[in-house]
Amino acid sequence: MITAAMVKELRERTGVGMMDCKNALVEAGGDMEKAIELLRTKGLAQAAKKASRIASEGLVSSYIHLGGRIGVLVEVNCETDFVAKTDEFKALCHDLAMQIAASKPEYVRREDVPQEAIENEKRILRQQALNEGKPEKIVDKMVEGRIEKYFKENCLLEQPFIKDTEKTVQDLLNDKIMKLGENITVRRFVRYEVGEGLAKKEQNFVDEVMSQIK
Repeated sequence: MITAAMVKELRERTGVGMMDCKNALVEAGGDMEKAIELLRTKGLAQAAKKASRIASEGLVSSYIHLGGRIGVLVEVNCETDFVAKTDEFKALCHDLAMQIAASKPEYVRREDVPQEAIENEKRILRQQALNEGKPEKIVDKMVEGRIEKYFKENCLLEQPFIKDTEKTVQDLLNDKIMKLGENITVRRFVRYEVGEGLAKKEQNFVDEVMSQIK
């Protein structure tokens, strides 16, 4: 059984994110040293080391959906102006802006979600589970599982990357960190949608955005 204490220890030893640590431990069958080796093999431990370095250069990138119905601005930071000017970094920024346009995240990372919002979401999920007739003793476990889904849907770095849903946006960043050799972070973003908050027909923005790049 993979415990929270094991995940915490692996995170402290490698600096890698909680979910990646948990997945590595599961893959390693709970073997701590093997899990560390797995993270190193995937480059996550090296990427985590770079994450402690200051990233104050970068770009503000934009994406306007066809017809001007959706607009996104995103600030992506790196360590040097040299990397910020590379085609690779510019392409990354553009992909991130498209991701935000298509997938409508509310936050960059789960740490940005206000505790009040998390508690409110848990109350709603708990009541939903009870309304479904689930036994009280398993409701809390169900809520924890569903709150993880909430993070994956609403936090940019945990969303499946629209061009390759086998990896998350954080996986994409880790790949670029290893390739470009610098810490890369998403600092902030803003997304505008015409008529947002007004009654209108439902649309699949992922499919629409992806149709433009095929």
